[in-house]
Amino acid sequence: MGETNQETVLRARMVEVMQAMEARGLNRGTSGNVSVRCGEDMLVTPSGVPAARLTPDHMVLVHPDGASPQGALKPSSEWRMHQGILDRRPDVGAVVHCHSRHATILACAGRPIPAVHYMVAVSGGTSVPVAPYATFGSGELAQAVVEALDGRYAALMANHGQIVAAPNLDFALAIAEEIEEQAAIYWGTLAIGGPSLLAEEEMDRILLRFRSYGQR
Repeated sequence: MGETNQETVLRARMVEVMQAMEARGLNRGTSGNVSVRCGEDMLVTPSGVPAARLTPDHMVLVHPDGASPQGALKPSSEWRMHQGILDRRPDVGAVVHCHSRHATILACAGRPIPAVHYMVAVSGGTSVPVAPYATFGSGELAQAVVEALDGRYAALMANHGQIVAAPNLDFALAIAEEIEEQAAIYWGTLAIGGPSLLAEEEMDRILLRFRSYGQR
């Protein structure tokens, strides 16, 4: 069965997102990966291919049973994590994982991002939690990340990086970029004596505002 027009568009956009993450300093080398829901299947970036060399044909279709079409490249080592998120979250259509510098610094220190700024609410919560460490590519990591993301768009991954799950790729990329900015802000406040945090009640108001903010 041939590739659908939707799949063609998704493959091309995945390449653009991976290259945008590298251009914006969210990723380097072969780190990070992206996936999208494609009908009952998932499209995920391949393992070990630098963003600059990616083409739409490199994207790997993964079926619900974990199998891929004959001749496909090897999927990202984190494909189980992506599939676990998409399986658990019907509201999610795309997952972006990257090793952005400040988010990774906090993840390596085991520090969640607290309510240091109202834009922390782009994560879908009043803070950005840290998923417990597990070996990359393992089922244990997939489970830890799925649990940390429960009801949220974003989380940090201990000693690893950040993960974003959102309705579509554009939204996911925008959130990943903002999480890195919030990580940098928090990191900066720690260097000058620590932040003055917003109250939980204010963050709850911000979350309500965000539900109707911008164009829909």
